[in-house]
Amino acid sequence: MALLVHLKTVSELRGKGDRIAKVTFRGQSFYSRVLESCEDVADFDETFRWPVASSIDSNEMLEIQIFNYSKVFSNKLIGTFRMVLQKVVEENHVEVTDTLMDDNNAIIKTSLCVEVRYQATDGTVGSWDDGDFLGEESLHEEEKDSQETDGLLPGSRPSSRPSGEKSFRSKGREKTKGGRDGEHKAGRSVFSAMKLGKNRPQKEEPQRQDEPAVLEMEDLDRLAIRLGDGLDPDSVSLASVTALTTNVSNKRSKPDIKMEPSAGRPMDYQVSVTVIEARQLVGLNMDPVVCVEVGDDKKYTSMKESTNCPYYNEYFVFDFHVSPDVMFDKIIKISVIHSKNLLRSGTLVGSFKMDVGTVYSQPEHQFHHKWAVLSDPDDISAGLKGYVKCDVAVVGKGDNIKTPHKANETDEDDIEGNLLLPEGVPPERQWARFYVKIYRAEGLPRMNTSLMANVKKAFTGENKDLVDPYVQVFFAGQKGKTSVQKSSYEPLWNEQVVFTDLFPPLCKRMKVQIRDSDKVNDVAIGTHFIDLRKISNDGDKGFLPTLGPAWVNMYGSTRNYTLLDEHQDLNEGLGEGVSFRARLMLGLAVEILDTSNPEITSSTEVQVEQATPISESCTGKIEEFFLFGAFLEASMIDRKNGDKPITFEVTIGNYGNEVDGLSRPQRPRPRKEPGDEEEVDLIQNLSDEETDEGGGLASVSSTPPMRPQITDRNYFHLPYLEHKPCIYIKSWWPDQRRRLYNANIMDHIADKLEEGLNDVQEMIKTEKSYPERRLRGVLEELSSGCYRFLSLADKDQGHSSRTRLDRERLKSCMRELESMGQQAKTLRAQVKRHTVRDKLRLCQNFLQKLRFLADEPQHSIPDIFIWMMSNNKRIAYTRVPSKDLLFSIVEEELGKDCAKVKTLFLKLPGKRGFGSAGWTVQAKLELYLWLGLSKQRKDFLCGLPCGFEEVKAAQGLGLLSFPPISLVYTKKQAFQLRAHMYQARSLFAADSTGLSDPFARVFFINQSQCTEVLNETLCPTWDQMLVFDNLELYGEAHELRDDPPIIVIEIYDQDTMGKADFMGRTFAKPLVKMADEAYCPPRFPPQLEYYQIYRGNATAGDLLAAFELLQIGPAGKADLPPINGPVDMDRGPIMPVPVGIRPVLSKYRVEVLFWGLRDLKRVNLAQVDRPRVDIECAGKGVQSSLIHNYKKNPNFSTLVKWFEVDLPENELLHPPLNIRVVDCRAFGRYTLVGSHAVSSLRRFIYRPPDRSAPNWNTSGEVVVSMEPEVPIKKLETMVKLDATSDAVIKVDVAEEEKERKKEKKKKKGSSDEPEEEEPDESMLDWWSKYFASIDTMKEQIRQQEISGIDLEEKEEMDNTEGLKGPMKGKEKARAAKEEKKKRTQSLGPGQGSEAPEKRKPKIDELKVYPKELESEFDNFEDWLHTFNLLRGKTGDDEDGGTEEERIVGRFKGSLCVYKVPLPEDVSREAGYDPTYGMFQGIPSNDPINVLVRVYVVRATDLHPADINGKADPYIAIRLGKTDIRDKENYISKQLNPVFGKSFDIEACFPMESMLTVAVYDWDLVGTDDLIGETKIDLENRFYSKHRATCGIAQTYSVHGYNIWRDPMKPSQILTRLCKEGKVDGPHFGPPGRVKVSNRVFTGPSEIEDENGQRKPTEEHVALLALRHWEDIPRVGCRLVPEHVETRPLLNPDKPGIEQGRLELWVDMFPMDMPSPGTPLDISPRKPKKYELRVIVWNTDEVVLEDDDFFTGEKSSDIFVRGWLKGQQEDKQDTDVHYHSLTGEGNFNWRYLFPFDYLAAEEKIVISKKESMFSWDETEYKIPARLTLQIWDADHFSADDFLAPFCSSLQGKVEAELHLLTAEEAEKNPVGLARNEPDPLEKPNRPDTAFVWFLNPLKSIKYLICTRYKWLIIKIVLALLGLLMLALFLYSLPGYMVKKLLGA
Repeated sequence: MALLVHLKTVSELRGKGDRIAKVTFRGQSFYSRVLESCEDVADFDETFRWPVASSIDSNEMLEIQIFNYSKVFSNKLIGTFRMVLQKVVEENHVEVTDTLMDDNNAIIKTSLCVEVRYQATDGTVGSWDDGDFLGEESLHEEEKDSQETDGLLPGSRPSSRPSGEKSFRSKGREKTKGGRDGEHKAGRSVFSAMKLGKNRPQKEEPQRQDEPAVLEMEDLDRLAIRLGDGLDPDSVSLASVTALTTNVSNKRSKPDIKMEPSAGRPMDYQVSVTVIEARQLVGLNMDPVVCVEVGDDKKYTSMKESTNCPYYNEYFVFDFHVSPDVMFDKIIKISVIHSKNLLRSGTLVGSFKMDVGTVYSQPEHQFHHKWAVLSDPDDISAGLKGYVKCDVAVVGKGDNIKTPHKANETDEDDIEGNLLLPEGVPPERQWARFYVKIYRAEGLPRMNTSLMANVKKAFTGENKDLVDPYVQVFFAGQKGKTSVQKSSYEPLWNEQVVFTDLFPPLCKRMKVQIRDSDKVNDVAIGTHFIDLRKISNDGDKGFLPTLGPAWVNMYGSTRNYTLLDEHQDLNEGLGEGVSFRARLMLGLAVEILDTSNPEITSSTEVQVEQATPISESCTGKIEEFFLFGAFLEASMIDRKNGDKPITFEVTIGNYGNEVDGLSRPQRPRPRKEPGDEEEVDLIQNLSDEETDEGGGLASVSSTPPMRPQITDRNYFHLPYLEHKPCIYIKSWWPDQRRRLYNANIMDHIADKLEEGLNDVQEMIKTEKSYPERRLRGVLEELSSGCYRFLSLADKDQGHSSRTRLDRERLKSCMRELESMGQQAKTLRAQVKRHTVRDKLRLCQNFLQKLRFLADEPQHSIPDIFIWMMSNNKRIAYTRVPSKDLLFSIVEEELGKDCAKVKTLFLKLPGKRGFGSAGWTVQAKLELYLWLGLSKQRKDFLCGLPCGFEEVKAAQGLGLLSFPPISLVYTKKQAFQLRAHMYQARSLFAADSTGLSDPFARVFFINQSQCTEVLNETLCPTWDQMLVFDNLELYGEAHELRDDPPIIVIEIYDQDTMGKADFMGRTFAKPLVKMADEAYCPPRFPPQLEYYQIYRGNATAGDLLAAFELLQIGPAGKADLPPINGPVDMDRGPIMPVPVGIRPVLSKYRVEVLFWGLRDLKRVNLAQVDRPRVDIECAGKGVQSSLIHNYKKNPNFSTLVKWFEVDLPENELLHPPLNIRVVDCRAFGRYTLVGSHAVSSLRRFIYRPPDRSAPNWNTSGEVVVSMEPEVPIKKLETMVKLDATSDAVIKVDVAEEEKERKKEKKKKKGSSDEPEEEEPDESMLDWWSKYFASIDTMKEQIRQQEISGIDLEEKEEMDNTEGLKGPMKGKEKARAAKEEKKKRTQSLGPGQGSEAPEKRKPKIDELKVYPKELESEFDNFEDWLHTFNLLRGKTGDDEDGGTEEERIVGRFKGSLCVYKVPLPEDVSREAGYDPTYGMFQGIPSNDPINVLVRVYVVRATDLHPADINGKADPYIAIRLGKTDIRDKENYISKQLNPVFGKSFDIEACFPMESMLTVAVYDWDLVGTDDLIGETKIDLENRFYSKHRATCGIAQTYSVHGYNIWRDPMKPSQILTRLCKEGKVDGPHFGPPGRVKVSNRVFTGPSEIEDENGQRKPTEEHVALLALRHWEDIPRVGCRLVPEHVETRPLLNPDKPGIEQGRLELWVDMFPMDMPSPGTPLDISPRKPKKYELRVIVWNTDEVVLEDDDFFTGEKSSDIFVRGWLKGQQEDKQDTDVHYHSLTGEGNFNWRYLFPFDYLAAEEKIVISKKESMFSWDETEYKIPARLTLQIWDADHFSADDFLAPFCSSLQGKVEAELHLLTAEEAEKNPVGLARNEPDPLEKPNRPDTAFVWFLNPLKSIKYLICTRYKWLIIKIVLALLGLLMLALFLYSLPGYMVKKLLGA
């Protein structure tokens, strides 16, 4: 497939000049040849061809741009032609003649004629057919050969080279092939140019490059009309139109703004594990204990006796303060131990392990209610050993964990479906061996100064290597190590460390460490982490982990040996290594074990074995690499290093390291191997310059020392001027470039994607039009990039040294990228205006995936380090990955910084670089780097700024490609820089007052200037222009236009004493004007732009500024635009920002509502007594009235004041508004209490309401009727998909208990469909309502998960659609939620009938919010906002967690900003009070007395406070001076206590408005500890329009559990709301109907009182109107419903980490209203006493365990044991049925189990003392389960346990269960066992038990003949033998005597 464009002519051109055309399709551009000096017609007649990999989409674009060509300056755009290819796709051939558009999108006369063909038929990709292109013109030879490689590259031009063009190199050679010239590589895949502002598309962008960046709507419409077919502008793809690559840069790469290494800094983590229960534990008669181990901390549960399914429900918390790397490698191990006691450690049943990182990467950072599979590490053939059910969560600082509401334990018996495994891990994991093969290491540093070695050397003269290395491997909590190789810098091991673990392992990383063995202590030399996810793939075409054999590089501290290495952590793998340490050759393989094979050793101990050695060449052919660097500038050198000469050293591996590298690395001599032609190669390759090995090309790795010169007070620079020092290093590495190339291609795609996504985000943020088009362009680029990868990455397949991982990774990367390309294409079609955000989120996933794929696990060339040395000491460094510098002739494979000038900032090594020390730049380098094979090095200078001459070392003179030792620039240009510093906002607070005295320092090359200092502000408006004169820049003029150096801006805080404090830094790139360009629009004057300021890694504000660099031409400065505008004389000789650049202002009025001040802390130990608030914005401001006595009344007397101010028209440029609170002391002194900066006024800008909106529509009636509510409970059946299918419904005992109320009915035999019972009112209480509501909430959450609707996205969507204030969007989302609820309700009954057992009675519900009420209702800031006042320095802890500590009080009030002539209709509205301005209808702020009633329901997941892992919580409440501590009612040893209490407090607002509810831990001795607390601002709630004083119930009733709590009835509330909102209504009547404004509500009109009398009432309809109040036009807003909110408990000592949650609600009643009734009774339900009677009749089919002693038959002595779960101590046994031969047993035995049961929670309640030392009883809640077990009674040994029947009655025990309440049991008593009353008859047991008494002969025959026959024979034979021996011995002496005497 191919697209051919034949560009014929362009006519009606103006003037005479050289013309050139640029044709772009899919981001790939071709240039035509240059038509020299043509007049009004340009006859191009050229054909361009794009081979396309994917068929062309009908809305893709083709773009043709015509330029006036200029040799020296950049080409000037004449006009652009764009065409949508729809017609081409349909007809395959189109000819068009059309006019062009200029860069303002105006149509111009010039027209062009073009023919477009689309060959969709031939499937070949890119078979070039020269005939298509050039007619007869011949190609340059060198371009011909480049066509094969570069033809597909954007930027190469398959056309003849313009004849006039020569490159500007002093050597005069042609530059590179493919015509990559400096000045228009416009179409190259630009290495995302440096626009450092905020990567934001600039405002002046449209003029900055050759096409408009963002088309305005009308242009698009015009474009669409021109494009014919009246396309919907949304479907026009503007991929090229919005190619917002900022000014195209080829010579420079982006610097990194973030300075500080974030890794390695310790943080707070909390791991919480709840062990709920264990099941199916393998073993006999066990007493299991669960041990939870995280890292090195162990905690144990209590012991449960003789059970295989123990229930624990115990909660453990582990706190850590370590760096993330260390944290995520810690192992969580859950093991079950059997019969552990004080004396013995117990035996391990089985264990389960996973690393913390796996848990942290789960959604919500947790596993909830999952089953861990236990396996025995010592016996891998044994299979699984049981399951443990647990919750595991890992919380870092600032993570919030959504705890799923405590579920009832019904649906979780499905163990297999809920295993504790991450997504995608198969449930059946197999055992596998992990072989880590350690071959050899190289380049180790010396590790001891060992005096002995030196002494020895002095005497014996032998020199030993000073290191004894061995390798240690850590994996999954185990470690193995190789042998130690004594004194060797290049040790050879050839050993393998073998781990046995389950596969796939749940541990992500393996740590390989080279250590130095030492008599005192072993230290790490270097560490490497192997990430198993990167070396395996779990897809269906995936592969097992494999690696190498390959070299890995290790980095760490500097190589010089010191006894106490301050950077030792770096060698342990923490933080960024600052120097090369060693490289290690290793391999890794995994073998899945067949555990049934008997030969396999079954233990998982780590083994170390010999490994087969491998040949040298298997890691790749050793090639000579060449690294070249040129230092163009070294500035911003910290003044501490300014006094001594400075030199820079560049190293790669140990090459170039002259100070502490070992010995000079020798050039590896090529080893002779059979059939290796390398030797010959080398000889041929030795060109003239390399013949002499020794003196040839010696490396030069450091610059000559030079003394720095002063730039300003803080910084120095090196005066390189036109002499730029160079370095070059030869090094030898295995040639594994392919790996790096593939990574580079993916990196390029990812960089482009990231840049595009940043653009889109920026466009959304700044509300630019059409972000969706930019996104489409980004996706198009992504998909073409992916296809490009597929075509490039497949090269070099036959490479001998490719490892298996290389091959597999390539396959999987190609698969991934192919599918990503496909997805990007389909996504692109789905991007619409309203889906931009969702799709953006999906694209972020692409980006993460690309970054993950691009990270190559097998290293090849080590990274490059650049060190600044002073006095032979290493001061500061930077590290550049080698792949970024790697050269390739294929453009996409080129490293992103190769042959580019890169700005590098040097930083301090290791921990010294943390915190404020690391923020000051140690030095800034402009460095040009090139790395590649020596034989490719002819072009290593190609990317340098032109205009230099090379200075070579003596031996290199006259040799062409011999590298220079320095460059001398002959060309230099003079410039003037103008920095327009307008303002900054949200800066860092550097002084203790919470403010700063900021000034900015601007650095450019080697000059710096400062703005003035503005005192006491975080939002300075400097409005100052800094002019830098006499700037000399080296290089060609045109290159400087495209690639000017960057400007560094640093913000400081001026201190009267000492030096200024650093507050942040940002970079910018100036807009360049050459001498021959006019200073006129569109490019000039430049626009102000925001630049993000960074301090370390944290953002620290924004700078609004603009920078222009103006070339000083031959006429001197006279040509420059005049610096107009008066020099501002009041401020000294300061020039303001000139008129064209500063923003356009208009008059605004700012109205301020002053309400009051709260919680002001002391200032300098004195209390604040007479505070005042000062508001300031853009130099104008207003002061509040003075509060005369803060203690008595902290509110202001005058509520509203205003001031007028000039603000920019563009809202994005609005200056911040500052709020300051000062305390007026005696003698006219003022102290600053605290301040707050409102950084964005946007949310306070008044926007007149849209009167056409539906909610303003007051004409016509809308009727809302109260539909009879269908209970939501029916939803449960929906989730169970289909209750009538053949699923087996297993009724366990818990079900039995649920049904106990229907017990009697069941006995009668129940009907099929029980009619829905009306619940008995007397049975119901508040808790019934609460539990019903919790079920509803869970159901809704589950429904949400099923339907996948993410409400937040919905809200975001709604917000962007209509910006009618932030509330409306949320209301919409809620309305949608309500709708959904109704819809699902209406579905209910249909399915409800199918599953009768799920019917629930209808209960009124309340709303359970799983979070704080504030988050649901916008913090109740509907008209009263709270501004936190800050004071003190911003903490340097970069997590910003110290914000809390800086708060010194709160200001309550509000702002309203509007343009000054206000629209008439506002002030004309009825009841407009001019004194209140925009703040109409505001209540008075006089003190008011309120009764506050706090209901505390329960707490969940409290942080344990005692050693036993529990807590004894009680509630403490503080409000003003009231402090209630409910210490007597503490709840013993509970982490999920149910409090069920209400507290009444009388308070007086505004003095007492902050309510603190805390949970404390009661201690017998010592003080009680705070577990956590939550603070509620009652005042905002009280005054909010959402009416948060008392929630509105679902229904109105006057008695019973749902009694109306509010003293005002619904009708009174409604009347009051209508009056306050000036709404017409309420009009009641006829009965059951009310009208409010234009809404009519109908509903029931009668109510039943407690005696059952019906009375007429209006309350139901009034309540309906209140529940739909948000629909009322103009004033509608949601009213707070009756609710329970869940608030996180926080502890100031552990900021940001939740310590549990508290469920509560607060009611408030003003004291001047009728008093409310008695508080609701929510005291916890008392459990009800029940008795379970179990009659065990018979057993059947029991396993026969014993062989009968006399008859040898299989038999068992059976008895049955039973207990209720959790009450093993009270187990009951039947008598024994002896000698059962058939497995049958008869018992007729009765158990009685009395227990206490909570019906609502379906739990049994047990109270017992934990141990004999416990102070009081602990209450446990346990699911109701009966366990029956069959045992074999052994007379001598412990009884054998035959089979458990845990909770499921599927075994063969015939039993009868009766459940009675305690009262029923008393009336109808029965006896235990077979006793009176109501005795059971004796069992009928067969005689088999005593068969041997009845038939003795038979038994004896059996004993003799069958059983002991052989034994008897053996005994007889043995006796005979003994007899013979005895006789022999007896007769021997006599016989011998006879013989001797010859008798």
